[in-house]
Amino acid sequence: MTRPLRLAINGASGRMGSAMLGLLVNDARFELVHAVVSPDSPHDGLPVFAGRADALRFTHDWSRAPALDVVIDFSGPAAMAAVLDYCLAHGTPLVSGTTGLDAAVEARVADAGKLIAILRAANFSLGVAVLTRLLREAAAALPSWDLEIVEAHHGRKQDAPSGTALALGHAAAAARHTTLDAAAVYSREGQTGERAKGSIGFAVVRGGDIVGEHTAMLVGQGERLELGHRATDRTIFARGALQAAHWLSGRVAGHWQLDDVISEPH
Repeated sequence: MTRPLRLAINGASGRMGSAMLGLLVNDARFELVHAVVSPDSPHDGLPVFAGRADALRFTHDWSRAPALDVVIDFSGPAAMAAVLDYCLAHGTPLVSGTTGLDAAVEARVADAGKLIAILRAANFSLGVAVLTRLLREAAAALPSWDLEIVEAHHGRKQDAPSGTALALGHAAAAARHTTLDAAAVYSREGQTGERAKGSIGFAVVRGGDIVGEHTAMLVGQGERLELGHRATDRTIFARGALQAAHWLSGRVAGHWQLDDVISEPH
């Protein structure tokens, strides 16, 4: 019987970290052996799995980390830099959903792909990964059709369009041999004139408790193709991150994508 993968979570007290802890209780693929939280976390010293005499306890750094097979990171720029140091020193594969990195850390991550396996994504939904692939193919197959991307999220979301909507736009633009900077239209108001040929429009909805919805509309003459994804449970992102970690462990160095993960049977 294959032993469980030795897993560490960086950012274990955050929303994604907490969701993964809940899933790991019943996931025989992994053994959680290290869980890092920030020094000001209210979870300092608390057991990860309450009720177990040998429960793993939270820690603030990587100084006592045991041997690891893979690390999942959902933290912040500073904590990301620290986990990158650890992974490079030990040759450990890294799955990360941390965003907002400055240019210096981004450059380090890019270079790190020469030495370790790295998989980064703005959205770890496997369904969104499939949607991105389908949109890429559709945008290339229907290059003259108008493309609009509509996204909806809860009213507390701070940014618009969502990172996932932008990622979809980048994928479609690349499939049409252009860039999102050149093609994107983010707002329409007043006398806008005719739609610019080849543009990629974005529309945003905010309200209630919508977890996340994304629809790509390709509109031709007399017909329309709609590709969409709706998230109804936030744990899908944690499940996707765990699936990515299981897939990434043992891979050769390089920058991998969720598209690679969905390309192989689970």
